[in-house]
Amino acid sequence: MGHQITSQSSLTMAKAGIFSLLYPLLLSALVLNCHCQERKLHVVYMGGRPQEDVSVAAKHHSMLHRVLGSATAAKDSLVHSYGRSFNGFAAKLTLEEATRISEMEGVISVNPNRIFKHHTTRSWDFMNLTTDKVGGPQESDVVIGLLDTGVWPEHPSFNDSGFGPPPAKWKGTCMTTNFTCNNKIIGARYYNSDNSYYFGDIPSPRDTEGHGTHTASTASGVEVEASYFGLAKGIARGGVPKSRIAVYKVCWAFGCSSADILKAFDDAIADGVDIISVSLGSDWPDDYFDDPIAIGSFHAMRNGILTSNSAGNSGPFPVTVSNYAPWSLTVAASTIDRKFVARMQLGNGQMFTGITINTFDLNGTSYPLIWGGDAANYTIGSSPDIAKYCITGAMSSDVVAGKIVFCEALWDGSGILLANGVGTIMADVLVENPDYAFSWPLPATLISPEDGKIVLEYIKSTENPTATIFYSDAWKDAMAPTVVSFSSRGPSPISPDILKLLVWIFCWLVPLSPSSVYYDDERSTLFNIISGTSMSCPHASGAAAYVKALHPNWSPAAIKSALMTTAYVMDPRKHEDLEFAYGSGQINPVAARDPGLVFDASEADYINFLCKQGYNTTTLRLVTGDNSTCASTTPGRAWDLNYPSFSLYVEDGQPITATFTRTVTNVGAANSTYKASLYMPALISVT
Repeated sequence: MGHQITSQSSLTMAKAGIFSLLYPLLLSALVLNCHCQERKLHVVYMGGRPQEDVSVAAKHHSMLHRVLGSATAAKDSLVHSYGRSFNGFAAKLTLEEATRISEMEGVISVNPNRIFKHHTTRSWDFMNLTTDKVGGPQESDVVIGLLDTGVWPEHPSFNDSGFGPPPAKWKGTCMTTNFTCNNKIIGARYYNSDNSYYFGDIPSPRDTEGHGTHTASTASGVEVEASYFGLAKGIARGGVPKSRIAVYKVCWAFGCSSADILKAFDDAIADGVDIISVSLGSDWPDDYFDDPIAIGSFHAMRNGILTSNSAGNSGPFPVTVSNYAPWSLTVAASTIDRKFVARMQLGNGQMFTGITINTFDLNGTSYPLIWGGDAANYTIGSSPDIAKYCITGAMSSDVVAGKIVFCEALWDGSGILLANGVGTIMADVLVENPDYAFSWPLPATLISPEDGKIVLEYIKSTENPTATIFYSDAWKDAMAPTVVSFSSRGPSPISPDILKLLVWIFCWLVPLSPSSVYYDDERSTLFNIISGTSMSCPHASGAAAYVKALHPNWSPAAIKSALMTTAYVMDPRKHEDLEFAYGSGQINPVAARDPGLVFDASEADYINFLCKQGYNTTTLRLVTGDNSTCASTTPGRAWDLNYPSFSLYVEDGQPITATFTRTVTNVGAANSTYKASLYMPALISVT
C-alpha cells in the first residue's frame, strides 16, 4: 500500500481537533485488499545517466518488453522515461512484474507511485533583505525552478516589464496549453502520470489552488501593492525580484505523484535552472534512493544546483522532519514580528483576544450569542454533544440564523455560515496557545480554552447574552522569531549525525483558489495569509538565489553553508527542543553574501557519507555512473562529512565522545585570520 507525499501548508489543520478524535474509528474500519495482478504505476530508479551515447528510452522499453512479453504491452505500460539528467522510468506494473524488474542488472530501486502533499509582505524586510539590497543585473541570470501546483501567469507578481530575453543557458520549454510564458516565467511544464483530474484541475501549468503561485512569487515575485481584504496593506515582493521562474506542475487536487516529481527533476536539471524549490514531502521516512526528492536533489547537486525543501508540518513531535538528505537545504517555519489578532467583546463588557485573521467588520454591533450545543439539528440525528463542535450539517438554521455561535472546536466555519449565522467564537482544548492564525469565511476568532470557559459561563448565566467580533489588528510580536508549533522537528530519522533545518508568511493567491480555510469560500482575492513550511521554503529558495546571483560559481554546498553559518542565533529559552526545532537559526540572506568561511562539499564527500551509511560500491556506481568505490570506507558514523553543523547522537549509557573532521574554505579577504570560539555546557569539554 503506497503512502502519501504531501504539500506542506497548514490550511487543513483547521479540522485537526475533530479529525484526531475520528481517525482511530476510521482506521479500525479500513480493510486492505491485495490486487496483486492489477497494474499500478511504479517508479524504477537506475542511477546516473549513461555516459555512452544510447537511447535510455529504448533501454527502458526493452526491459519492459522482456518482462511484459510484447512491444505493445511495453509501450502501453511506460509512462515516463527519465534520461535527461539521470536514468530510470515510471511504468504500470503488477507486483510480480515490479519484482522481476527490481532483479534486473542496473536497477537500484523499484517503488509504487506515491502521492506526496504540499507542506502548505513584511517577511523579507524582517530578514533584512530590503528593497535596496536586491535588483542587481546579475539576478536576471538566475532561474528558480519550482515543483508545485503551477502558477497563475497573469498574476501581477509575474509581470515581465523591464525584463530582457531569457539567459542564453536556458534550454527549457513552455507548454502553452491554457498558459502563456513571458520573460519572467520562462518555462512551464505539467505532469500527471495517472491522467487524473478532480475539483477544477486544469490540464495545464496553470495553478488552480494558489499554492504554486504563492511559492513562486515568494521566491521571485516582482513588487506589487497588496492586501488581504484591506488587512496587511503594503508592498509584496519575492526575495529576488529580477530572477526568472521555471514552473514544473506536479501537484493536483489529489496530491503530488512521485513519478511526476522525479520527471520534473529530470527536466529541471537539464533545462538549466540554478535553484530548485520543493515545498513537498512524505509523511514518513524513506531510504535515500527510495525517495524521489532525495534522488532528484542528489542529481541536481551533481549538476551544481541547490535544492531547497520544506521540513514538513508534523511538529511539535520529534523525528518528524522530512527531506533530510544532507545534499539539500531543509527549511523549518518561524514567525516574523507581526501577528494578527481579532478581539471579541461580550455584552457585559469583557474583552478577549484571539490569534485570528478576521477581515469582516461588524462595526461594533452586538448580536445574540448562543452555545453551539443549544443549536443541534435533531432532524438529521445531531445532538448537543455533536453540535457544540459546530460541525457542518449538525446545526439548526432556525436557531443559528442571525446569531454569533460559541463553538468548542477549531472548525472551518462552514457549520455556522451554512446555517446563516453571523459569526463564530471558537475555543478548543487541543489548541492551548496557537502561534499561527487562520482566516475564515465569516466573522470569527479563536480564543484560549480558559477564556472559552468564561464565555460559556456568561452564555449560561445571562438571560440575553450578546457579543461582537472586531476586525483584525496587526500587532508587533516581540517574541519573534520563534519556530511555530506545527513545524517538523529533528533529529533526522535516517542519519541522526546530520543536524538539518534552517529557519506567517504573506502569500499570493489565484482567482480560482479559496480565500479562507473553508474550501467553498466564494470570495475572490489575489492575496492571502497562510502558514506552513511550504511558505518558509520559498524564502530559503529566494535567499539561495540571492547568494547564487552574487557568487555564480559557488557550489550548492557553499551556498548552503553560507546561509547556515550566518543565520541569526535563535533564543534557546523559547524552544524546549532547541536545535531540533530551529536548526542553524533564522536565515539572514544579507550576511550570507560574505560568510568568510564555508564548509564546501563535493559529490565525492556525499559518496563517502553514503558508504558510511552502508551503501555498497555496486549501488553507488550505478548512482554516479563512474568508478566510485566504498572499498576504503568502513560503515560508521557521519562525523567526517564536511557539513556546517556538528551532531553527536548518543544512546543512553553510551559515552559522549566523538572526533569531527572539517575543512573550511576562505571566501573572504585573501589575508584573513579566523579564530574559533566555543560555548559549551560545563560538563562537556571540546578540543
